[in-house]
Formats: sequence, structure tokens, C-alpha cells
Amino acid sequence: MKIKITEAQAAKLSKSTEVFLGGTVGESTWRDTLIPLLKINYFNPVVKEWNDKAQQLEIKKRKTCDYVLYVITPFMEGVYSIAEVVDDSNKKPKQTILCVLSKDGDKEFTTHQIKSLKMVKSMVKDNGGMVFETLEEIAQKLNKI
Repeated sequence: MKIKITEAQAAKLSKSTEVFLGGTVGESTWRDTLIPLLKINYFNPVVKEWNDKAQQLEIKKRKTCDYVLYVITPFMEGVYSIAEVVDDSNKKPKQTILCVLSKDGDKEFTTHQIKSLKMVKSMVKDNGGMVFETLEEIAQKLNKI
């Protein structure tokens, strides 16, 4: 039996969906580009002052958000986000999303980095996760959920 819902009900349901915005921090502005495109709730772990409380909230939200998104850009300095996306694609593949932006502002990944990241994308996809090439594609997918 199919249940029909009104457009207003669908909008209300989509507002209750939340996505964790993980990935590259630092000088990258990908969150500033993506957030205005989203019609669902999101958790942005980037805060002015990083402390134990902020870290604990990030850990909690990564576990409780409906979707976990990792956007990797050439501004990436550490590798923890790579570990997180692979871990999440194993533990909750249908809720894991990866996007690798080969260029961010005037920074670009090297050929070797692109080759490695292509393998990471393949791992996430093989585990059942979603992989997108642009922030617009991500917003379109999340807004349809």
C-alpha cells in the first residue's frame, strides 16, 4: 500500500533530514558554496574555536546525522577525512557521500594525488557509498531525499 503525502508534508520531512559536512577545512570555501544550495538540515563541524566540546559534538553528529558527506579539496592538509569516509562507507554505506574537487580556488591536486583519490572514490563506491563530482550534484541528490 502506497501512502501519498502532500508537498508540504514532503518539505517538512526533508527538513528533518540532516547531513554532516565533513572533509577539507582550512582555506577551502566549499561549505560556503554548498550550504545555500541545501534544502535540508546540515551540521557544519567548522567552528571559530576548536576545543574538546566542539570535538565531542562533531563525533556525536557524525554518528547521528542521516548522511555523512566528505568533500575533499586540494586545501586538504591532513588525511583523517579520508579515513572517516572509508570507515563510514563500510559502516553505513547508503548514508555516505564523497566528492573530490580536483581544483579549489587556485589550488589543484597533483597527478599522483588524483590517482590516489580516484582509488579512494572507487573504494567508497564499491562499499555502496555515493560519489559525486560537483557540489551541485550533491545538493540535487540531498534535496530530493
